[in-house]
Amino acid sequence: MIKTLSVIIPVFNEEGTIYQVLKKVCNTQLIGNIQKQIIIVDDTSKDNSLLRINEFIDKYKNVFNLSLISHKINLGKGAAVRSGLTKANGELTIIQDADLELNPEDFNVLIAEVVNNNADVVFGSRFLRKQQNAIPLKTKWANGLLTYATRLTTVKHLTDMETCYKLIKTPLFKSFELKENRFGFEPEITVKLLRNKKVIFAEVPIDYRARTVEQGKKIGIQDGFRALFCLIRYRFFS
Repeated sequence: MIKTLSVIIPVFNEEGTIYQVLKKVCNTQLIGNIQKQIIIVDDTSKDNSLLRINEFIDKYKNVFNLSLISHKINLGKGAAVRSGLTKANGELTIIQDADLELNPEDFNVLIAEVVNNNADVVFGSRFLRKQQNAIPLKTKWANGLLTYATRLTTVKHLTDMETCYKLIKTPLFKSFELKENRFGFEPEITVKLLRNKKVIFAEVPIDYRARTVEQGKKIGIQDGFRALFCLIRYRFFS
C-alpha cells in the first residue's frame, strides 16, 4: 500500500520559480489519498532561492510535510538527489526540478502505473504526446541522441532518458550506489535501473513547457558529452 510520495526538489539559483513550484507541488492532490513528503535541497544558490524557500517553509510548515537540506558547497543535481534520498521515507520517490517546465499534476499519471500495473519505475516522457508548446529543436536532437544511445547500450525501448520525472520505489532507489554529482545522474540511474532484469519499467506521457538558457536552463553541451560517457561507463564498466 502506498501511503507517501517523497518529492526531492534540487534547487540552484531558481529564485524566480521556486516559490511557485513549491506551491504547485504542495497543492497537488494525489490519487488514493497518498500524502507527500517534500524534501528541498538547496545546492548553495547564489541568488535569493534560499530566502524564497525559507519564506515558503515559514508560511506553510504547519500545513505541509516540508524539510530543507542546504549544501555548504555547490555539488550538482546528482549530489542533491543523493542528499534528498537520505531523508526519503515514502514508498515512492520522484524528482521535481525547481523550474516550471513540468506539471506536478502529472505525478498521478506516474503513480497510476505503479498502482494499476505494479511498475517499479515509471519515467514521464515529454515525447509520447504532442506538446502544446513546441519543444526546441536543440532539446529534441540532444535528447534523441542520448535516448538512442541508451537504447543501444541497454537494449531497452525508451523515449526520454533525460526526463526529470523518474518515479522509483524508494527501497529500489536507495539500493543503488549513485556516484554522479551533476546531470550525469540521469544516465547513471537510467542504466542501473534498466540493467536490473527484475525491474518492471514503464513510460507515460507528461506535459512539458521548455524554458531557454535566458530563462535559467542550465544543462549544456558539456553535460551531453558527460551523459554519453556515463552511458558507456555504467553499462560496460560498472
